[in-house]
Amino acid sequence: MDNNVWIMIFGYAAAVFMVLGYLPQAIYTIRTRDTDGIAMPTFLSMFLGSVFFVVQGAMLDNWPLMITNIITATCSAIVFCIKIYNDYFRNK
Repeated sequence: MDNNVWIMIFGYAAAVFMVLGYLPQAIYTIRTRDTDGIAMPTFLSMFLGSVFFVVQGAMLDNWPLMITNIITATCSAIVFCIKIYNDYFRNK
């Protein structure tokens, strides 16, 4: 098999597992609004990392990288916003 095929296989596998890794936490947080066990710096860092990967994907014209990180950045941003709301507007 061509080396580029393996690169694409690993890239798509990484994309699937990254999205599957983020979605459960985002879905749980959206449904329950429970953010007590979530560290705010962690989700802020994950959001920023995803945004930088989106930019890198755009610069490299790498759609799997961009799409994956748009999804993960959105999940991280939602969880982060719910965490901010819970911590600062509910006086926790």
